[in-house]
Amino acid sequence: MKKKFGIIGNPIKHSLSPVLHKYWFDKYGLDASYSIIEAEDKNLKDIIKKVRDRELAGINVTLPFKQKIINQIDKIINDAEITGSVNTILFDNGNIIGENTDVFGLQAGYLKEIDNSINKSALVIGAGGVSPSAVLSLRKSGIKKISITNRTNEKCLFLKNRFTYLNIVPWEDLESKIKNYDIIINATSLGLKNGEDFNFNFSSTKQNVVYIDTIYNPLETKTYKLLKE
Repeated sequence: MKKKFGIIGNPIKHSLSPVLHKYWFDKYGLDASYSIIEAEDKNLKDIIKKVRDRELAGINVTLPFKQKIINQIDKIINDAEITGSVNTILFDNGNIIGENTDVFGLQAGYLKEIDNSINKSALVIGAGGVSPSAVLSLRKSGIKKISITNRTNEKCLFLKNRFTYLNIVPWEDLESKIKNYDIIINATSLGLKNGEDFNFNFSSTKQNVVYIDTIYNPLETKTYKLLKE
């Protein structure tokens, strides 16, 4: 019987997750499908019921549901428990389990290549769904000087309650302070295909800055192209 998986979010049409998962299903001969599920808050309970009833074998979660979905599941584990952010949901031993693979993904994909990380200074832009994972992955990689900024400062304060070592940078000071960081992670939706972009200049960043965009559609955002030149 074909196993059905999917990803929930809103907006979600830009997601390349079905393409990525189809590649791996085909590569390993798995009888499975993966679809986009555009959802609203009111749909979350029904979607989790489909996982519990095995109509869905599991789901991934993206913006804006990485925190909201927690109220609908039985147990969060590992990095999901530390960050309060879930991106993977499965049914195991009678329980709906929430896990977080974003933290390990950032570490394995990017941060492990950074030399002398203990002396680096990092900035996370955004305080939403993926931001706690970005903060924790930086910390686990040995980076101790971590700052965060967000258009809504209250969200930064919420994250600082969880990660007390964070330094908050006011959004209006970002353009003048951007030059202070060795690593910058864009954990917002700014730069997303057909969406809003940053309204300030990144040209004063360090020459050898490491810029990580959590957006992958487009593959190269405007900011990424600017810093690559």
